[in-house]
Amino acid sequence: MAHRIYAASVASVYVHYVAKAERKGRTRAEVDEIVCWLTGYTRTQLAEELGNGTSFEDFFARAPVLNPARCAITGTICGVRIEEIDEPLMREIRYLDKLVDELAKGRPMEKILRQ
Repeated sequence: MAHRIYAASVASVYVHYVAKAERKGRTRAEVDEIVCWLTGYTRTQLAEELGNGTSFEDFFARAPVLNPARCAITGTICGVRIEEIDEPLMREIRYLDKLVDELAKGRPMEKILRQ
């Protein structure tokens, strides 16, 4: 049975990503930069996907180019080690969660984007 987050719209969670970042003095533009870096979407394509209510499953399935450097994202999110997540889609979602977490914690963008 698929996890219910797979069918959730990216837009429904994106607003929480932005709110979390903004509470910590970061910006929507930085959240967008992270999402685009991870998935290969342009900002215009991202806005379209958000506007269409695209599910996480479809969002990642249609991602233009998943960034190969995303494999360098490690650590825990919600008490689970990212590198131990077997389900590929859940791992992609957790990568995104982790990047937004790092943004909210004040980490420099170059480090978040694994440069």
